[in-house]
Amino acid sequence: MPAPIIDLRSDTVTRPTPAMLEAMFHARVGDDVYEEDPTVRELEETAAARFGLEAGLFCPSGTMTNQIAIKAQTEPMTEVICDQTAHIYLWEVGGIAFNSGASVALLPGDRGRLSAAQVEAAIRDKNNVHYPPTRLVCLENTSNRGGGSCYSLESIQEIAEVTRRHGLKLHLDGARVFNALVATGQKAEEYGQYFDSISVCLSKGLGTPVGSVLLGSKELIQKSRRIRKALGGGMRQAGYLAAAGLYALEHNVNRLADDHRRAQQLSATLAAQPYVAKVLPAETNLVIFRLADEVPETAFLRHLDEQGIRASSFGPQMVRFVTHLDFDDAMLQRVEAALAAMPVPA
Repeated sequence: MPAPIIDLRSDTVTRPTPAMLEAMFHARVGDDVYEEDPTVRELEETAAARFGLEAGLFCPSGTMTNQIAIKAQTEPMTEVICDQTAHIYLWEVGGIAFNSGASVALLPGDRGRLSAAQVEAAIRDKNNVHYPPTRLVCLENTSNRGGGSCYSLESIQEIAEVTRRHGLKLHLDGARVFNALVATGQKAEEYGQYFDSISVCLSKGLGTPVGSVLLGSKELIQKSRRIRKALGGGMRQAGYLAAAGLYALEHNVNRLADDHRRAQQLSATLAAQPYVAKVLPAETNLVIFRLADEVPETAFLRHLDEQGIRASSFGPQMVRFVTHLDFDDAMLQRVEAALAAMPVPA
């Protein structure tokens, strides 16, 4: 039989394990739009408690949880501060403008990470009618474009102090927040004291088929529930999906360290190749690297594809690998062999 395809395009490509499917099949369900699905309630309460916040809202995607959080905490003609590479700005289809009518102040962070000084300097003079008043600061942890870079807890605390001093809200795009927690040793419950809202994705490193949870105060989540309905995000017997999330929170967090180990090994292998110009530090499960000019990105991706390996173009001469629970050590060895066998122009 042919070797299985190795898909390193994203950690969203995983499939539920048999044990996760078993949990899904046996879920207790109800109509979640009526707030009658017990498994959804359990997931929302479990996730909120883990992060030290009051309530949660289960949604189909991280894009929806992010966009709901932004709309719930801004008004038209106000402004959101974020890094210039933030997912909420680059990859959510202009949702901040479309859904919230808000402006965006883009800052050049350190591999996707902002500093408190940057945030404070970007806050608008609210008395100047020419400017959109600043309302919300958004952080991304880990940073996708930053190669899975992580915020220190000290940096988060410093930024939170700035936002509170200026009466602003602070949102976390935590699409890969569990990768950050595992890599840094930080505790999830510490985050609730700093963030007004947190988006937690379940369908990336945690391996569920679909879903994210928005966390915040009871008041924010009640407002967000109405926005979710307006966006078409109300689901009926969603407990089957929520059961996958509960299983993942219990069983799939600590194993993220294996994904990080494999990413670091790939990073080291890439750094040793003559056709690789630069590799970003692999702190978590993302490996982003730049090819030398003499090796076209298309040729490199075609070489991998011929070996049954899929990867993502991440810009001119840039490629991204993402490790995940469907990528094991045997597959890692196959990828390393393919990298070593890449033809290099003389």
